[in-house]
Amino acid sequence: MPDGPDAVLAALDPEQREVALTTRGPVCVIAGAGTGKTRAIAHRIAYGVQTGVVSPGHVLAVTFTTRAAGELRGRLRQLGGAGGGLDQVVARTFHSAALRQLVHFWPGTVGGRPPAVLDTKISLLAEVAKGLRVRASGPELRDLATEIEWAKVTQVRPDDYPAAADKHGRMPPLAPELTGRLFAGYEQLRRDRHLVDFESVLELTAAILAGHRAAGAQVRDRYRYFVVDEYQDVNPLQKLLLDVWAGDRDDVCVVGDPRQTIYSFTGATSAYLTGFAAEYPNATVIRLVRNYRSTPEVVACANRLMTVGTEAALVAQQDSGPPADFTEHEDEIAEASAVAARVQAFVAAGTPPRQMAVLVRVNAQTERFERALAEAGVPCQVRGAERFFDRPEVRQATGLLRAAARSAHASRAAGAGGVAGAGGVAGAGGVADGDAGGGAAPGAVAEVGHVLSGLGLSREPPAGRGAARDRWESLAALAQLAEDFCAANPGATLADVVAELAQRAAIEHAPQVEGVTVASLHAAMGLEWDVVFLPGLTEGNLPIIHAETDEAVAEERRLLYVGITRARQQVLLSWPLARAPGGRKNRKPSRFLDGLRPGRSAARPWRNRAATSQRRASGADPWSGP
Repeated sequence: MPDGPDAVLAALDPEQREVALTTRGPVCVIAGAGTGKTRAIAHRIAYGVQTGVVSPGHVLAVTFTTRAAGELRGRLRQLGGAGGGLDQVVARTFHSAALRQLVHFWPGTVGGRPPAVLDTKISLLAEVAKGLRVRASGPELRDLATEIEWAKVTQVRPDDYPAAADKHGRMPPLAPELTGRLFAGYEQLRRDRHLVDFESVLELTAAILAGHRAAGAQVRDRYRYFVVDEYQDVNPLQKLLLDVWAGDRDDVCVVGDPRQTIYSFTGATSAYLTGFAAEYPNATVIRLVRNYRSTPEVVACANRLMTVGTEAALVAQQDSGPPADFTEHEDEIAEASAVAARVQAFVAAGTPPRQMAVLVRVNAQTERFERALAEAGVPCQVRGAERFFDRPEVRQATGLLRAAARSAHASRAAGAGGVAGAGGVAGAGGVADGDAGGGAAPGAVAEVGHVLSGLGLSREPPAGRGAARDRWESLAALAQLAEDFCAANPGATLADVVAELAQRAAIEHAPQVEGVTVASLHAAMGLEWDVVFLPGLTEGNLPIIHAETDEAVAEERRLLYVGITRARQQVLLSWPLARAPGGRKNRKPSRFLDGLRPGRSAARPWRNRAATSQRRASGADPWSGP
């Protein structure tokens, strides 16, 4: 616990020290991965308090997660010492800070009791859809909720939604005009029930503070010194509220990294971070580039991926470690088994399982790694998503398969002519593309296909991303499991498939105290491990197949950058050539690996399919790459 201002500065590197010393005016901190941004802003607040620049009770530090807010409060407690006053600093999420103000000012400005907070939009949307006689499944309702959230944070009104959706390339689960009507109905019902959702909390708080002079003055008198973490993830609605909080003051310090912008699809934008100096011409811009998290080898891999110049490149501060590992595998099953074997080797060498992670692009990919780790006797924990067999669509599907297996003869009789059902599974699992081995038992596969088709599994996935896409991917993964099992066990019945699924679920759900983290790349943001595995790095997976614009592909690249920079000691990247053992090897390594793998140049041009097809059709583009 430092004693005095000089002691607060003593533990900082030159760039972090500059952040702490720049106590007044607008400050923009471009903080690369692992560069100690939380340390820098905590010491800046402590230095400002200890030098009398600001009273601790006048500081509002805004974060995006309760975990980040708690970490900042903990650092401030350490810096404050006994009676240091730093415990008076308010560190909260945007929503937490706004909700407190909304509840406080509502009776005196709007009148009556404050509205209740709506935890989920689904129930209201289902009611509105029923009233409009619109059939919408659970995944469609969740995707509608996502679209409404995007519209509200970007300040798009229901009547304007169709045009805005077209402009921004949104892919709602229902027609844009119908989505706009459901949006309008949802908003009306929400107001009628005296409810607010998370977006309304921000919007109404900003409206009250801007429209009621006394309320706005009270907040601006209380909070005079602002710090905003992860500023690359701010959306227009959050920016609106921040501007209302600050008023005409410019004591605003923002911290973020444009190379870690991975939530653009939710309305977040790094434009406020990169445009901060234009908004505040007298701003001080400081870059943190000394990476204290990772070895030089991991840092070099991250730098090559982003092809950054020397000014923006991360500079490793840790001792050297093993080189980044690049491995090609015959198929997805071989890749998962190899990852599990490497994990075993790391454990044997002394790395605790909790210090390792397997990070994948989509949640449906977690199953094969859960399975491979379980078979290797290595505990694992799934983060940011339910375990595969706990997902609602998987539980529903396995329940229906169990029921069908109880009448095996009738099921097989129904499936005997169900070649189309088998085709449905084949399309979902990739067999239609010649990407799987032969030998599957058509009866059991057709029966599984019949059940999954009834739950919405189609040959082609739904467009875009969202709950409907997640559901489809889970069902497709279940179909692949059935296909693979039947291919390995010719003559297997539906009852055999059900027994295999039950055995998998039992193994993967064994009680675990700690284990290897299996998570999506999005869920890994803000976390770190000693060893990070990044499997499945193929075209169509990363970048994801529906990333068709240059900006969408750039965000996919940033997603891989986030994955690489989670590793402290070693990062292991891999890709499979085929889906299943013996299948056609038609997978291509991700374009992002060009320039990373030894001997692979980054010079090869890559373009999205739509643009390339258009240029070829016009005769303007002779390039013939994939």
